[in-house]
Amino acid sequence: MSHWISWSTVADLWLAWLAYWMISAWGVRRNERGESTGDRFLTALVVGFGSFLIFARGSQLGPLDRQFLDTQGIQIVGLMLVVAGLGFSIWARRHLGKFWSGRVTLKEGHQLIQSGPYARVRHPIYSGIALALIGTALFSGQWRTLMGAAIIIVGHWWKSRREEALLTSQFGPLYEEYRKRTGWLLPRFR
Repeated sequence: MSHWISWSTVADLWLAWLAYWMISAWGVRRNERGESTGDRFLTALVVGFGSFLIFARGSQLGPLDRQFLDTQGIQIVGLMLVVAGLGFSIWARRHLGKFWSGRVTLKEGHQLIQSGPYARVRHPIYSGIALALIGTALFSGQWRTLMGAAIIIVGHWWKSRREEALLTSQFGPLYEEYRKRTGWLLPRFR
């Protein structure tokens, strides 16, 4: 494959996103209650394994290292999806502000955010990450990256179910109404 732009550019975009994610975690409100340590560990394990498949370029994974796509046009689309997805997740993260958490948790004085990207999508951070993961898989063109993206998306689906249960327990009918008018990862339009 002739690379018009290197894999390291995509990896650098993810590293910049990760740095922003870590820095922006400062100043959030304290946790009031949330998921168990076991659930948190399992999510971290799933996301870690998916990330290994995507980003551990020196490892040899046999058939998973094979290409399923190999065109410059697809790489361009993939790169655009990475940029759009990471940007969307940052917008959603900024919109949550002090109520954001990397864990399934309720913050002190937690409010149900229903504006910005949350007006149509319940989990726009996961939407953006999923879009960036799909873009990464298209850019790479390798089965390992596609499999890693799928694993992380499934991990986020599982985590979002726990988030929704916690938010339902906190906000009751208000959250149920919110669920009816919003989509999980994609907008719901009426």
